[in-house]
Amino acid sequence: MLGTIVNSIAILAGGLIGLIFGKALPEKMKKTVIQGIGLAILLIGISMALKTNNTLVVIASLVLGGILGEWIDIELRLKQLGTILEKVLAKGNNSGNFTKAFVTASLIYCVGAMAIMGALESGLKGTHDILFAKAMLDGVSAIVFASSMGIGVLVSAIPVFIYQGGITLSAALLQGLLSDPVVAEMTATGGLLIVGIGINILEIKEIKVGNLLPGIFLAIPLTLLIGKIL
Repeated sequence: MLGTIVNSIAILAGGLIGLIFGKALPEKMKKTVIQGIGLAILLIGISMALKTNNTLVVIASLVLGGILGEWIDIELRLKQLGTILEKVLAKGNNSGNFTKAFVTASLIYCVGAMAIMGALESGLKGTHDILFAKAMLDGVSAIVFASSMGIGVLVSAIPVFIYQGGITLSAALLQGLLSDPVVAEMTATGGLLIVGIGINILEIKEIKVGNLLPGIFLAIPLTLLIGKIL
């Protein structure tokens, strides 16, 4: 749980800094720092992707995962969920800005390959590199969000703790069921999605990382299936 705890604290700290000092920070400085973190995320994703022992599994996972994700249209569903939550929480509530900040930040911090793969890494391996990197990114972005949207950004640390912590604890319970080859291909597939996040942050090309998320989980049966065939 260390990675999730650090991630949650980073959001709180970044949000607090944003509330107090955020408006005094130059936009150029904010952009440059986020670009630096984007490059670091690329490095993490590439190093994870290179851990694959069977590129066929990774390719098949991404192709089938992309097909499934586009069919479900995960990114659209997430946007719709955010809209619904905002309307429900804002109903009869005058603190609309608080609600908007809370819902927006929660979705951004909870949904994505880094949250899932980082929590899995913590639970399966007891290492926290991905979540530490995510904590840096979330902390910096919390400064930007809180400076413009308010205190609701800080409260988003609660669902982040519950969501990622739940995945970590579940992964720890399943540790004996997931073999090393399966974990390796899940890590490699998730690593490529993290590369996609880095590309999005650097604004090189917009990649629908959300719609590729099923590929991480499809790597499990594909690794077992291809392992038997080959």
